[in-house]
Amino acid sequence: MLRVDNFSAGPCTLPDVVLQKLAEELPEINSSGMSIIEISHRSADYSEVHEETKELIVSLANVPDDFEVLLLQGGATLQFAMAAQNLDVANRSIGYIVTGAWGQKAFADANQIGQASVIWDGATTENRRGPTPEELDISDSPDFIHLTTNETIHGVSLPTLPKTAHRVVADMSSDFLTRNIDWDTIAIAYAGAQKSLGPAGLCVAIVHSSVIDEAPELPSYLSYAKHVKGKSVANTPPVFSIWGANKMLKWMKAEGGLEEMKNRTETKASAVYSAIDSSEGFYIPRVDPDYRSKTNVVFNLADENQEQDFLAKCVEQNLVNLKGHRSIGGIRASLYNGLKVSSAQRLAEFMNDYRKSA
Repeated sequence: MLRVDNFSAGPCTLPDVVLQKLAEELPEINSSGMSIIEISHRSADYSEVHEETKELIVSLANVPDDFEVLLLQGGATLQFAMAAQNLDVANRSIGYIVTGAWGQKAFADANQIGQASVIWDGATTENRRGPTPEELDISDSPDFIHLTTNETIHGVSLPTLPKTAHRVVADMSSDFLTRNIDWDTIAIAYAGAQKSLGPAGLCVAIVHSSVIDEAPELPSYLSYAKHVKGKSVANTPPVFSIWGANKMLKWMKAEGGLEEMKNRTETKASAVYSAIDSSEGFYIPRVDPDYRSKTNVVFNLADENQEQDFLAKCVEQNLVNLKGHRSIGGIRASLYNGLKVSSAQRLAEFMNDYRKSA
């Protein structure tokens, strides 16, 4: 079959070898006569996959021993409220660094249940950058800081986490396992799987032991402590998504691990940004250079009337899912782990050719 170059913002494209393994192994697991999506989530066959998936995340992301890895449902969106509740936002405060749509959504949910405030709002810069150290005065409050390391819609990335004594809650959905994580500052890191980790339906939450120990009593599914006690199988987990992530994590490890994924991400981003920056204004980047996302390259054509023609010509070349988010329009190229370097290079070549022929 034809495999297009798929720049979807999520669900993500997956490597051919991962898709092939999923297809080959789906009918039966371990000579059981059953598929993994048909067996009990408490069976030995599934438990092996489940625990191995957590171990692979720990290994690839260099997660320290004082964190728990949870495999949850609800995507990152559930974590907007769940993280706040486990941090006892009714009695302790969370300050939000908002650099785009997802940070705003996270704040809005937490603000409904407790003490949440915006300590920096990217809307004042039209969501074109993150805060400078001078703009971020968080010396005496709040108790925690929430941030989105990479905004999928607006293409704004925070290249480093703030230097602060406050513990950080990080939504890493669109750049998880493409960058190093400074675990010394992290209270909670969470990521929806459908960007760089596998099929939709799974959210990985990596939670510091202190958060679990200090959390208030909560309803069962909302409690990190109960998920830790139940090893993320207190209820039926998203089995297929976890199994898909397992295959993707094994592929990442075999390809060279986090460092290799980071290098490939930078190579892909460099190719597309070079096409933008050398275009003499034909392509207009939306984000200030110091805050450009390496996984979601967002830009416009100088003549916005040409954007539909550009997208149509991309499809003719099997370069697909490049339309920007409906809220801001333009073009968006998502360069997650499953996307080949050659795909990004092919897009950059097409951009150069289109500009010259326009």
